[in-house]
Amino acid sequence: MTLLPRITPMLATPGPLPPAATDAQWAYEVKQDGQRAMVHLPGDGSVRLFARSGADITPAYPDLAALGPALGGVPAVLDGEIVALDGEGRSDFERLQSRMGLSGSPAKAARMAQRVPAHLVLFDAVFLGDRSLVALPWTERRSALEGLGLHGPHWFTPAVAVGHGEEALGMTREAGLEGLIAKRLTSVYEPGVRSRSWIKIRHARTVDVIVGGWVPGRGRLGGLPGALLVGERHAGGLRYAGSVGTGWSDAERARIAELLRVAAVDTCPFDEVPPVAGARWVLPRLVGEVRYATRTRAGRLRQPSWHRLRPDLAPDDLG
Repeated sequence: MTLLPRITPMLATPGPLPPAATDAQWAYEVKQDGQRAMVHLPGDGSVRLFARSGADITPAYPDLAALGPALGGVPAVLDGEIVALDGEGRSDFERLQSRMGLSGSPAKAARMAQRVPAHLVLFDAVFLGDRSLVALPWTERRSALEGLGLHGPHWFTPAVAVGHGEEALGMTREAGLEGLIAKRLTSVYEPGVRSRSWIKIRHARTVDVIVGGWVPGRGRLGGLPGALLVGERHAGGLRYAGSVGTGWSDAERARIAELLRVAAVDTCPFDEVPPVAGARWVLPRLVGEVRYATRTRAGRLRQPSWHRLRPDLAPDDLG
């Protein structure tokens, strides 16, 4: 059995599509929404899964154990993403959350594997046989990965497109996917580095929301909003949509703080009081535009970021 190296995953840098003039120098993969995993296959039929933090998460995913025998006797370290799929085959992080954190509960992990199957999306090979592949260009690592033929009931190697980034991004948008990862064809694997050779392109979604509360910031932000609690109007009132804690300039944060001070009330304006410690409430009359990645099934905004105030809109305009 080969002693496999512990390799920290390479990370992508958020950004736009590469320029059209260099488009042919990049490969494009669908961005998955799951748990990153470095997959150790020592060649004896076993498999071990390590999270980005280095934690061993193997016991949480018993449904991926058959990958070891599927690979056979070839020692390997592969990079991938563990996902749970929705009814249309898209990665759904909310579904996956029920599988995460169960490494200490093998019996529960086995039960959950029946209810919410995990799938492993394999997109890089960083060690194979008896040698490291990290110094090889992406094209050679990709070829090595494809040569393993890893397509099974709970794992697969996704398709990639070389060039045609605009078309690929448009297709993911129409399919309701999160976005793309662009990888420079010549890029080596940089363990632990957030590299500009890999670019993470997310689709920007926006929504107009009503501010119903806020949470004070800490340190230099004392007395200023650290996060806004926002909601969406519906026929019965104001439905809580989440907490927004990024996206302001210092000047806009100060401006919003003054608007919140004037609108302060003692009663929560949301249909149900959000489970947020230290929340302060305001009259639901301030409208803003928020960017976000996706929504949970309960309608909460995932990865929201403040975009701008909307003084041109009144809460009643959003009904």
